[in-house]
Order: sequence, then structure tokens, then C-alpha cells
Amino acid sequence: MLNGAKPVNFVPAGGCNSAGAHCSADVNANCPNELRATGGCLNPCQVFKTDEYCCNSGSCQPTTYSKYFKNLCPQAYSYPKDDPTSTFTCPAGTNYQVIFCP
Repeated sequence: MLNGAKPVNFVPAGGCNSAGAHCSADVNANCPNELRATGGCLNPCQVFKTDEYCCNSGSCQPTTYSKYFKNLCPQAYSYPKDDPTSTFTCPAGTNYQVIFCP
């Protein structure tokens, strides 16, 4: 997210049973100090460059950071294997609404 970014909703505009994804938390304001960067919050992989955070082995698990961000935005995809609660699909041709500051 960019500095000063506001919450956003990304929702299907009909033709799909998914509720879409949304997050009302200000992730930048709640960014852990070790991940802070000018204009936003870095991914732990960018900062630590280890398999634990980058998930290069294929057997990654949630980390303290992914759990922290998942708590802020439960529908957000917080680590590479976070499919059960964060993967939303709609058929091809679905239109979407992007709503800033819902």
C-alpha cells in the first residue's frame, strides 16, 4: 500500500457468488517496525530473504508476520499457502467494482 492509502473493497458486480475481498485496516499505520519502508510496508521476504518468509521450498507455514496481517485483514492472502480463506474466483467475464475508502 502506498503512504496514506485508504481501505479498499474489490467486489464482483454481479454474476458471481463470491463476496469479493475487502480490508478496512490501515496496514501502513499498523506495519511492524522491522517491515516499515518509505511509503508503505515491505513483505517479510524482501526484508529477511529466508525460506521461512519467501516460501521457496514448497512446505511453508504461516509466520508471525503473516498471522499478524491476517488478523488485520482476514480475507487477504497473507502467505503463499493461504488458499482456504483468501482465494476467491469468479467466472470469466465477471465485472468488478473497486471501491476506495468504503
